[in-house]
Amino acid sequence: MLELSWPWFLLILPLPFILYFLPKTKVKGDGIWWGNTSQLIHHQGSNVLPRNPTLRYACLALSWFLLVLAIAQPVWLGEPTKVTPSGRDLLIALDLSGSMQVTDMTLNDQPANRLEAAKSVLSDFIKERRGDRIGIIVFGTKAYLQAPLSFDTKTINQLVQETQIGFAGEQTAIGDAIGLGIKRLEDKPSDKKVLILMTDGANTAGRVQPQQAATFAASQNVRIHTIGIGADSMMVQSFFGPKAINPSSDLDETLLKNIAAQTGGEYFRAKSTEDLRAIYQTLDALEPTPAEDIWQRPLTSLFHWLGFGSVAFLALSLLASRQVSLRTRNWHKGDRL
Repeated sequence: MLELSWPWFLLILPLPFILYFLPKTKVKGDGIWWGNTSQLIHHQGSNVLPRNPTLRYACLALSWFLLVLAIAQPVWLGEPTKVTPSGRDLLIALDLSGSMQVTDMTLNDQPANRLEAAKSVLSDFIKERRGDRIGIIVFGTKAYLQAPLSFDTKTINQLVQETQIGFAGEQTAIGDAIGLGIKRLEDKPSDKKVLILMTDGANTAGRVQPQQAATFAASQNVRIHTIGIGADSMMVQSFFGPKAINPSSDLDETLLKNIAAQTGGEYFRAKSTEDLRAIYQTLDALEPTPAEDIWQRPLTSLFHWLGFGSVAFLALSLLASRQVSLRTRNWHKGDRL
């Protein structure tokens, strides 16, 4: 489908014909006397294209038509394509410290460590976030950007699955992870900056204090949802036989609650894989993605092609009017103007 951005420009199409048929005004005064015109330009063994008035005027008319059409800015509308509108800029900070290898979760009725459970649930969550730009931060002793914000959820998912315990060190730098998240969310719309922080411990490393990072996040309108992962009780084998312990004794729930409250987010406690799935379903509702897709037509401008065609027909009209020679012209000494 063809559309013109400035269709009213077509009104000037008949202008050359109007000017051509207007009464001619005779110019008074002295003109330029041209001497021996037969010797003005000498062609050595060359031929000039024969004069062809019909071809000349046809080329001029086509050149003018294409020029006016180009100025009218024609665009070609392609077939409608479905585009998912942009949702949120959502960063997920995933703890890879040594304590994430504690096997107090289950997957498919089989024992699994905390990171395996987290990656499984995150995979389903990321797949559902159509229209969001998602990024991944991993942290341990230090915080690193595993995947920048991107609409490519398939690649993001793959990078999440490639994470391993200890990649970022054995300790837990919660403050550094928040600080890195704030930096990556700079200059984004204030109602679309979200950070989901998942950890199983307390802040034991890093240069930035978590409370200070949370204060700065609140000033930058970054909403942080925190998740404390780890079971309350698990059985371990000791010298005296099976023994119940609390594997989440190091989890600093007070800190995570304060971070969420200060930034307008929510704190969640995941004691099992089922809890973790329910939490991410809740987060999906708290941070909804765009409900409807948008249909758009790709636009292709034809201005350059029409402009090139106009120049080409103008050149042909010059050739047809014997204005251009096929070979080099030489001037004779003694010719007069």
